[in-house]
Amino acid sequence: MSLAAESPSPSPSSSSGSDDFAALLDSELELASAVDSASPDVPSTSLTSSDGEEDDEEDAVVEVEDAGQSSTKRRKVEVQHQDRGTIRQDEDAIEASSKDAQIKICPPHPGFFGGLCFRCGKRQDEEDVPGVAFGYVHKGLRLGTSEMDRLRGSDLKNLLRERKLILILDLDHTLINSTKLHDISAAENNLGIQTAASKDDPNGSLFTLEGMQMLTKLRPFVRKFLKEASTMFEMYIYTMGDKAYAIEIAKLLDPRNVYFDSKVISNSDCTQRHQKGLDMVLGAESVAVILDDTEYVWQKHKENLILMERYHYFASSCRQFGFSVKSLSESMQDERGIDGALATILDVLKRIHTIFFDSAVETALSSRDVRQVIKGVRQEVLQGCKLVFSRVFPNRSVPQDQFIWKMAEQLGAICCADVDLTITHVVAVDVGTDKSRWAVANDKFLVHPRWIEASNFRWHRQPEEDFPVKVKKKENDKENDVAAATTGKENDVAAAVTAKGNDVAAATAGPIDS
Repeated sequence: MSLAAESPSPSPSSSSGSDDFAALLDSELELASAVDSASPDVPSTSLTSSDGEEDDEEDAVVEVEDAGQSSTKRRKVEVQHQDRGTIRQDEDAIEASSKDAQIKICPPHPGFFGGLCFRCGKRQDEEDVPGVAFGYVHKGLRLGTSEMDRLRGSDLKNLLRERKLILILDLDHTLINSTKLHDISAAENNLGIQTAASKDDPNGSLFTLEGMQMLTKLRPFVRKFLKEASTMFEMYIYTMGDKAYAIEIAKLLDPRNVYFDSKVISNSDCTQRHQKGLDMVLGAESVAVILDDTEYVWQKHKENLILMERYHYFASSCRQFGFSVKSLSESMQDERGIDGALATILDVLKRIHTIFFDSAVETALSSRDVRQVIKGVRQEVLQGCKLVFSRVFPNRSVPQDQFIWKMAEQLGAICCADVDLTITHVVAVDVGTDKSRWAVANDKFLVHPRWIEASNFRWHRQPEEDFPVKVKKKENDKENDVAAATTGKENDVAAAVTAKGNDVAAATAGPIDS
């Protein structure tokens, strides 16, 4: 959406002043035309007199005319004079009404550009101004609530006409992974990772940001992801990183500036500290889909969120989130592009887009809500599964309040506290519990909680045999157990869960249930 095409001109005097002036000229021309048509045989004269002498001279001329015509001409001149007085009164009335109209329009002010209201020209600091600063669109731009609503409404019409939705994309651990040069591990140095980084190859995936002393790795499949997503979505970048960093990464992802344009939102644009919000997006929430690896920064918009599997390429990223395993870079490996996280989510986005614009649905497009579509697609993942949990939650906790329980329900599963023959899965971290033994004896699935998490990230029920429950280890071996369970899987599912405080090992710390 082009703001310039939708918002009023930023010139403080261009809109209301020019409209009022045009209205004044129209009124004058209409009145003058009426006078001329009322007296066709009298030449038209100036609308106003500069001095009274011209009037006197005109009267004198009329008086010396032929007696048979003098009374008629005198009446015409008097009519002209009377009409001139009417025109002056109308001019005064127009000016007064113009001022009244301006007062009625502002306040509230639609917005400010360079500190001036772009409708009435009033300075921003003269009064308390509600609204949001949109510095990423243009420095010095601030929009009021009514103007934001207008722009979002206009943008919604345009998007639906083009059969597009809005896609907000996080950067770090979602589309890329970055590290500071001084955080490169010894193993990475020995492998020559810094030398392998490209500085100017637009088709590369590992880049050096020299001015920032950083390395950045693009996630596999990201270029194809952006290309295909751009046909279905108007895309924004929204990161908690600095503005300069966000712009540099945007150049790597979109070197021709065809996907994002100026729609790059950084931490300096946020209206709430440590929180992201759709108030910074000039689009309707009902058509906005969010891709982010961190849930808690979207407290107000969880229904719009698709949680991404976190991308850990560099060793520093693994260390940051508490994983004492070799990074992908140290292992000289990477995610597979064709069936990795981005490829999986692209398929989900295609399905959401198809369902939203389904012509068989009777609801008008403008009344549809993508949040309901996301909810419906998510509930199909574990539909038909009935779960019971064993030693997954701390004692004295309410199971229904636990993150993994809620996640399973969002995926369409039914969660229970006790076993019965209708149970399909027992979710546990120890094969020695009563419920675990019951599952084996009754030919039920016995799975680790990561089975639920993996299904959540993959938007598809994962093979149960890939998430077996092992013999419970000592407390200090739990972290290694988590790492071992993910061996051979190129996408680190546990990483994203750990970062959000939902790590399975953390959930099982302390007294546990039966």
